[in-house]
Amino acid sequence: MNSFLDAFASAFSLVQMWLFEALVQPLMFLFGMASLLDDGFAATGWLLVGLLQLLVLVVVIGPLQRWRPVEAVVDSATIRTDMVYTVIHRLGLFRLVLFFTLSPLFDEWFGALRVAGWETFQLDAVWPGVTDQPVVSLLMYLVALDFFNYWLHRSQHQFGWWWSLHSLHHAQRQMTMWSDNRNHLLDDVLRDTLMVVLAQLIGIAPGQFVAIVAFTQLSESFQHANLRLWFGRVGERLWVSPRFHRLHHAMGIGHESSGKQTLGGHNFGVLLPWWDMLFGTANFEQRFDATGVRDQVEGGRDYGRSFWGQQWQGIKRLAGRA
Repeated sequence: MNSFLDAFASAFSLVQMWLFEALVQPLMFLFGMASLLDDGFAATGWLLVGLLQLLVLVVVIGPLQRWRPVEAVVDSATIRTDMVYTVIHRLGLFRLVLFFTLSPLFDEWFGALRVAGWETFQLDAVWPGVTDQPVVSLLMYLVALDFFNYWLHRSQHQFGWWWSLHSLHHAQRQMTMWSDNRNHLLDDVLRDTLMVVLAQLIGIAPGQFVAIVAFTQLSESFQHANLRLWFGRVGERLWVSPRFHRLHHAMGIGHESSGKQTLGGHNFGVLLPWWDMLFGTANFEQRFDATGVRDQVEGGRDYGRSFWGQQWQGIKRLAGRA
């Protein structure tokens, strides 16, 4: 396994260097950004990861959706809007803006902590010898980040102000593999900021962080697919399936509890259903319900149709004006 990972990392680095020298570097010189070449090289890595993800979406997950769809496609326009979100996120455009606005603050903050004598905690150093086992180390960080992701996700449903933003993600009634990144930008900024801070605090290496984020995103796209698929009685308890996650999007089940729209719910796990099982939020019913939000379906609340329309409606909900 280690030799395979080394070979893949080597091939990825070669392609990243070629893409940087052939495309990104000339553009940076053209726009007077020569002082940011190191950052541009890192951004090229995210771009390459995004291209690989889009390739898997189109070549692998897309045909699966056509093979066993849960429902017929009746609203192609809303799916095209979801595709805009996916391109923005997977090609690193959103992350690039976030990098140039927040990265200096992160560097200053963590630099000040180190000057004050606070060293970065290395999670994989807790287990002697793991630092020499990159696969085990990667899995440790993946589980830790997924545990944090579970509680982040529950918080998005627990607090009314956060739900006013996150509800955009649940307002998609035509859920497909493109729906994962259908989020309000403020929701993404908050969530990504917290994830980056955690990654810094537990000492995850940049390469490991990129790998975990990319793998998580790809798994989430698969979970959102319009695909009638579950992993069997045992498999459902090992990894989040499209059926398991669709119940999280089901009106009256996934983001409601005792008739309340935003409190409670089920199936918050991002990769692993273990946390839902451990904290009593798992629902393993074998059903494929319609998706949406109750006030949208029954009350006619407007969540927007276009990308900017959806962003504006989220701002209005946050301000209590929609």
